[in-house]
Amino acid sequence: LKPKRSCCLKILVVLCVSAPLRFNSKIMEKFAFIIHPIDVRRDAARKYPVLKVLPTRVIESLALRMSPKVMSHVSGIESLTGAKAEGWLIGCPLSPRQFLELPPEIVYEKIVAAAKLGAQQGAKIVGLGAFSSVAGDAGISVAKQLEGMMSVTSGNSYTVYTAIEGLLKAAELMEVDAKNASVAVIGASGSIGAICAKMLAKKVGGVLLLGRNREKLEKLKTEILEDNKNTGVVVTVAQDNKSALKTADLILAVSSSTDVLIFPEDLKTGAIVCDVARPRDVSKQVVEQRDDVLVIEGGVIEVPGQPDFRFNFGFPDKTAYACMSETMILALEGTYESYTLGRDLSVAQIERMGEMAKKHGFKLAGFRAFEKAVTNEDIEGVRANAKRRKRSTPAVAKETAAPVSVVSEGA
Repeated sequence: LKPKRSCCLKILVVLCVSAPLRFNSKIMEKFAFIIHPIDVRRDAARKYPVLKVLPTRVIESLALRMSPKVMSHVSGIESLTGAKAEGWLIGCPLSPRQFLELPPEIVYEKIVAAAKLGAQQGAKIVGLGAFSSVAGDAGISVAKQLEGMMSVTSGNSYTVYTAIEGLLKAAELMEVDAKNASVAVIGASGSIGAICAKMLAKKVGGVLLLGRNREKLEKLKTEILEDNKNTGVVVTVAQDNKSALKTADLILAVSSSTDVLIFPEDLKTGAIVCDVARPRDVSKQVVEQRDDVLVIEGGVIEVPGQPDFRFNFGFPDKTAYACMSETMILALEGTYESYTLGRDLSVAQIERMGEMAKKHGFKLAGFRAFEKAVTNEDIEGVRANAKRRKRSTPAVAKETAAPVSVVSEGA
């Protein structure tokens, strides 16, 4: 009996010691993320310099004949929970204009082909980056075609969450009282703009709605007022975009426009602009000519672990777009659910994504604008310039708080 008992004890000890190792070991979760050229002529010329002499439409025509390709392998992502993930950036050869103007079936074919290339690498979820997330029905048809193969997300839930977080943090640093501020949301007749307007209405004094679709904006106004009966928030649908922007203390740019929408002369002294849109809604002239206005880019996220993207998309090391981060977060969760699809987002959906991000260690990584870091010293300088300019400007009639301003139909 003794030898048997001794043997059993040894086995029990081995199991007890090894069990934590086995149960704590994490499967390497896998994701794919679709990227595409924003400036097709410039981006194509980086790899093929001869293309810079060709018209954009010719380059787009050539790109349409190309197949998606793996652009890089992403490694080193590790959650606070210990979960790990790796992924692949998949290049889809379409320009912003093509995503918006080509027949949907052609666009879906390209996106699905890119996603399947990710699946071949082992990815179980694919994120739709930039214009691949707004084309057609915003991921619904793509998800149907990939059903049973991989899940799909547009990344818009975390994009909204971090855009609002970043705008309010910037307001705090600029010593702007958000509760009494007017907010302009550019792209309010789109899904992201609409949900941003609804969420910001609970945190600001005024909401100004601007956009291409007047009917959608009027409907949104009614919904916001109904949800905030006792707060006293002012909600307005503006007739003139440029005049409306001049009244806004805070501006959230989330349109899907291919054109620049915000120029130096459009902004009041001390205004704060958070530009989440890609391509940008804000003209670079704003940061070049207005030292009394703060421009930041929303959705720059610090990724946990030691991530190596092996691809330069203009961000500092270990940081990524919010939409890309949402894909990583869902992979780390290991549930591989299609999360953000279509144009209707809910507050609960966005808040749940925010909680998952915190759980895994994703967080806002400070501010950037036009490929440069916006430091605390930069913000202090803008704040000082704005205060000085306000003191030197003759008193004018007091402006009424404007509601969340939306300038173009968003994603």
